[in-house]
Amino acid sequence: MASLLVLLMFSALLLATAVTKSEAFSKTMKATYPGHKPEKLTHLHFYFHEIISGDKPTSVVVARGPTTNSSATLFGLVAVVDDALTSGPERTSEEVGRAQGMYASADQNQSALLMAFNLVFAKGEFSGSTVALYGRNPITSKKVREMPIIGGTGAFRFGRGYAQAKTFVFNTTSGDAVVEYNVYVWH
Repeated sequence: MASLLVLLMFSALLLATAVTKSEAFSKTMKATYPGHKPEKLTHLHFYFHEIISGDKPTSVVVARGPTTNSSATLFGLVAVVDDALTSGPERTSEEVGRAQGMYASADQNQSALLMAFNLVFAKGEFSGSTVALYGRNPITSKKVREMPIIGGTGAFRFGRGYAQAKTFVFNTTSGDAVVEYNVYVWH
């Protein structure tokens, strides 16, 4: 019996020693990250076309809360978006990318959206790169709204910054809108 107890204690000690020798889950790198160049600031200027009317809408409502229809702010509405980004305010302007993601009406007191978008660029030096925009957009309370840029891919890897949105045109009948964006990204 004593030998069994000694064997169990030795096994427990051996197990405890083995568990404490695990590898760390993170490592601080002193050199620059491979593929990451020194930071620069890039200014992007484009127009965002939100089309909710017609045969081919670029924004589609996918969910509504139980009180969304009676809410003055459409609280609880969720939409998925694949909106064109163009170089000019006209829909026929050169398409430079797409805004893909979703927004939700997330304020019961004023019209404000929670926006989670990838700005996907398809033209010029940033073709194939993305910028991640995530934040609050008080669509009717300010002339210019500011939202954070929280990341990116490709040329915008490690990106951070902010986007300024200004409604250029809003059609009260159709609900369609053109929004001017100025985006500043450190990358």
